[in-house]
Amino acid sequence: MGRSSSSKDNFSVLVLASDLGIDARPFLTHQEPEHEESWHDCPSDLPSSEEQEFAHLDSLQFFRLESGSDKSGNRIFRIVGKYFQAIVISAELLKKYVFNKIRTELPEGPFCIVYMHSTVQTEDNNPGLTVLRWIYEELPSDHKDRLQAVYFVHPGIRSRLVLATLGRFFLSGGLYWKIKYVSRLQYLWDDIKKGQLEIPEFVQKHDDILEHRPLTDYGIEPDPLHLSQMPPTAYSFGRHDSGWSSREYMS
Repeated sequence: MGRSSSSKDNFSVLVLASDLGIDARPFLTHQEPEHEESWHDCPSDLPSSEEQEFAHLDSLQFFRLESGSDKSGNRIFRIVGKYFQAIVISAELLKKYVFNKIRTELPEGPFCIVYMHSTVQTEDNNPGLTVLRWIYEELPSDHKDRLQAVYFVHPGIRSRLVLATLGRFFLSGGLYWKIKYVSRLQYLWDDIKKGQLEIPEFVQKHDDILEHRPLTDYGIEPDPLHLSQMPPTAYSFGRHDSGWSSREYMS
């Protein structure tokens, strides 16, 4: 091997013997400094887009694991309908978020859901029955089996009618028969001890209003504030379009 150079042109020649069995290509190609090759190993301080979205959903507090359990020993996932931003949260993001919460936070064993429907408004807070069924059907079978009950707080007459007439078609039997209607918080304490989950102040106030207007639950007394409103079925069933159609559930 020999090397010659010229100081004037800063030019060098590398000569390799052909019988040494050495591949000369690495010597003949331009190589970047080693530190530039490992740029992807450097940690990033910026969270991913999905992490940012999950952090935002966490801040809404519409779906969270409570520290307590019901009287049957089922851990409690609390859902507050009023806190859910249905207009800006897609069905796909909602499903990913729910799955992530269950996978990362739920301990082993059975669990239940306490859904607070108090003061839910049509356009703002309801994802639709087909979305709920889609999410439930996508759950692993062991998680479906571990879900023992869904306590539906402050359902109102419209909610009851919609679920009674159409719920069996849009919710699988495994979920439909787990729903327990709770018209007043005092009845919730039959299954869950006080202090086992946090009750938002507006839910308590709504409960107090219904105590003084009991016929509102049955659609007899006027409901000017729409406190027991359930989204119209035509709107509720097609809430989001995320690459799937509610028609498949009609077949």
